[in-house]
Amino acid sequence: MKTTVKTGIIAAASWILLKLSFFYLGLFPETIAPAVLLNILGLLLAISIGLFLQKRKDTEETSAMHDIKNALSAGFPYVLLVCIFIYLYYAKINPSYYANQVAKKEIAIEKMVNDPKALEAFKATQPDAEVMTKEAIEAKLKDSNRKGASPGFTATLSVLSMLILATIYSILVTIIYRKILFKRIKA
Repeated sequence: MKTTVKTGIIAAASWILLKLSFFYLGLFPETIAPAVLLNILGLLLAISIGLFLQKRKDTEETSAMHDIKNALSAGFPYVLLVCIFIYLYYAKINPSYYANQVAKKEIAIEKMVNDPKALEAFKATQPDAEVMTKEAIEAKLKDSNRKGASPGFTATLSVLSMLILATIYSILVTIIYRKILFKRIKA
């Protein structure tokens, strides 16, 4: 197995263990921000360490496109494993997370709809809501809230965003390595 792929798998396993430890230790039960930020850092580390190890192992000069490909070969296993875990985590391990989030948002929707000033402000920002009744607005907002709060939706958005981020990171890390790091090492 390639060094870059191993690096991506090890980084993904590290993040998964960290996320599970957050859950079982009860750390950050109401927010996902620390886990998301560590996920972004994990992806960057997988790509940068994987490419670094691969470039140190290469015996001949490689092109920038080859380096980007090697960087992506560390990022893609990371993305795949983490996104599969995200789906399983929210579907099987912690399904109550979305139930709590939906309940909180529905309470906020009810408060907003029952407050005339807030309802008017909402109608001013949403042109299609001007002709809707209070009950129709509440039903529409609650329905869209339930659709967006699901493990499948979260996993899909995670795959899309992490693939884009992996591509950007691969390009940036390749540029930094080629222009700064390996130029100094070879000199």
